[in-house]
Amino acid sequence: MNGRARGLRNLRAVLAPVAAGMCVMAAAAAVLVPALGSDEGNDERGGGASSPSATHRAYGPGSAPAAPAAAGCTADHAAASLRPSSGGGPAVDRIKEKGQLVVGVDQNTYRWGYRNPATGKLEGFDIDLARAIAADILGPDAKVVFKAVPTNQRIPALQKRAVDMVVRTMTINCARKRQVAFSTSYFQAGQQVLAPKTSTVKAFDGSLRGKRVCTAAGSTGESELAAQRHGARVLTVPSQLDCLVRLQLGQADAVVTDNALAAAQAAQDPTVELKGEPFTDESYGVAMNKDDTDLVRRVNKVLDDYRGDGSPGSPWMRAYRTWLRADMPGISGPPSPEYSD
Repeated sequence: MNGRARGLRNLRAVLAPVAAGMCVMAAAAAVLVPALGSDEGNDERGGGASSPSATHRAYGPGSAPAAPAAAGCTADHAAASLRPSSGGGPAVDRIKEKGQLVVGVDQNTYRWGYRNPATGKLEGFDIDLARAIAADILGPDAKVVFKAVPTNQRIPALQKRAVDMVVRTMTINCARKRQVAFSTSYFQAGQQVLAPKTSTVKAFDGSLRGKRVCTAAGSTGESELAAQRHGARVLTVPSQLDCLVRLQLGQADAVVTDNALAAAQAAQDPTVELKGEPFTDESYGVAMNKDDTDLVRRVNKVLDDYRGDGSPGSPWMRAYRTWLRADMPGISGPPSPEYSD
């Protein structure tokens, strides 16, 4: 078997929830796509240079720098956003003039945003939502340019206007709201530990002492580990999928990430499992440039339509059944929106 055929065989492993750990590791490497940076990209391609190399650093509680919280934002109401509007404004008009919506996404996360090797198309819960937003602003034949954005580059990409929005399992919190704007919440998750089934790690607790714990740079998991690492040594990487690969290679002992992402990784590798219970509340939102208030209101209008009445026939519930129910059963509907004005 030549190298190309071997790569295709490994690539298909991404779609098999029962794939063996090492096959998934090879598949993960195969589906990694260029990161933000190039001016290439269309509705089926991301653009850019390779993702930056992983960084390794250990830190104690409180030693990692933290962004200041947004004025007036409180943890209990961090997910509150601007009321929806179907109107336009400078940001919406700019998108219409370009004739395309540029969206920062993750193209490596099974179930949420990944390239289906059988079709070459981007698929997942976040991808469906991004397409729905584009269709509302630009019409049914909307052109969407997907850009692969590493976790720690989501905010810079928005601030530099390299993308119009980020739809990438991005948790809403007060520190981030000082730097970018968010829609209302479209999914509720929580931080949790992922580790091999045979591991002595039990949860986000003292069982992590002395362990190498992997998380993505710029993620909520990194912030939680900075506040309390339970004696663990922290390894940061550009993407959460890199953590699964390092777990498979024996370079990490556990992963701290959103349980929604951890469940997708466990679906890819049957040798790992979620440990303990979620220890935070994570509300995912669509992130935009802080000045694009008209776009925030328009996206919130799309989200209202997308949630519908929470019935089985609503777009949100259809997307949930397609992408998430197999790994995250029991969710009865989308989170309710909260507004700040």
